[in-house]
Amino acid sequence: MKMPKILRVAIAFGIAGVLAMAVSTSADAQQKVRWKMQSAFGSKLPHLGTSALRFVDDVKVMSGGTLEIKFFEPGALVPPLECFDSVSKGAIDSCWTTPGYHVGKYPAMSFFTTVPFGPPIGEFTAWLWFGGGDELKQEIYAKHNLYSINAFAIGPETSGWFREEITSLDQLKGMKMRFFGLGAKVMQKMGMSTQLLAGADIYPALERGVIDATEFSMPTIDIALGFYQIAKYNYFPGWHQQSSISEFLMNKEKWEALSEQHQRIIRVALGHQVMYTYAESEAMNFGAMEKMSTEFGVHIKRWPDSTLKLFEQAWVEVVQEESAKDPLFKKVGDHYFAFREKYKVWRDAQAMKPTYLE
Repeated sequence: MKMPKILRVAIAFGIAGVLAMAVSTSADAQQKVRWKMQSAFGSKLPHLGTSALRFVDDVKVMSGGTLEIKFFEPGALVPPLECFDSVSKGAIDSCWTTPGYHVGKYPAMSFFTTVPFGPPIGEFTAWLWFGGGDELKQEIYAKHNLYSINAFAIGPETSGWFREEITSLDQLKGMKMRFFGLGAKVMQKMGMSTQLLAGADIYPALERGVIDATEFSMPTIDIALGFYQIAKYNYFPGWHQQSSISEFLMNKEKWEALSEQHQRIIRVALGHQVMYTYAESEAMNFGAMEKMSTEFGVHIKRWPDSTLKLFEQAWVEVVQEESAKDPLFKKVGDHYFAFREKYKVWRDAQAMKPTYLE
């Protein structure tokens, strides 16, 4: 018996309605994914903070609003350098931070951020992404219910802001300096007392004399933090941070609970930040250097080659000493240096002088 046309139309609309409701219900379910993300860097801080805002916006747009990650300023939820435990416990979902801020728990974490006298960005990411570096990092984090994906990257930094010109390494002895990563241990061998401070805490510490000198990042960022108002001598090259990669640190259970789509969106958005931020910082810093010199009266200095040689010798000693007392440091360090030795074939084959017209 032939079904009446009006009934066929009604059934068709009914099926369409059910499908629309299913799609709507699925979308509504996904829209409930809301994460809190505290940043270790202020939202207005060039490169470091602005990349976080770009990331959360990319995620929101690409997911059609089904995944939202809310940005929180440093200290809004937990102290800026204490994200590790809070994310591990699930108190907050994620942090925009750097493995170098977790060295109090694992000194080896520094290798996943930046290494003194280390490689440029290409070689560094080659080790992390394809050479096994990230796998080592995840092994450590998995013990604490954490999962990390590389976030933004920046190029070489400056290696110090000083109130006076440094004409002798003897001047460094007894000096108190904010210093990041494994480079801090090198400076300790120079007789300095070092401490790690979050970006927003550096200027007041410098102003009050809690520290005598500091390093933090690169000209575009350091200008924003106002170091030039107190210290007029800025030293290059950034031997301790030739390239730096930070991270989006997540609670592992919450990461695994995300849909495959949301996980893919996060990975793509983070990959974009790595290259975007690196290129952005490289494009802006020569102008920032000129501004420091002409507008702010900063004296741009370069460490003599003889001094850089002493820093590098001290770095070799640091590796030996830390490896002898920390098996994990030795494991990660040996892996990193072994990759660099293999990469050397390619690096040396492509080596060129800055110019052949000298």
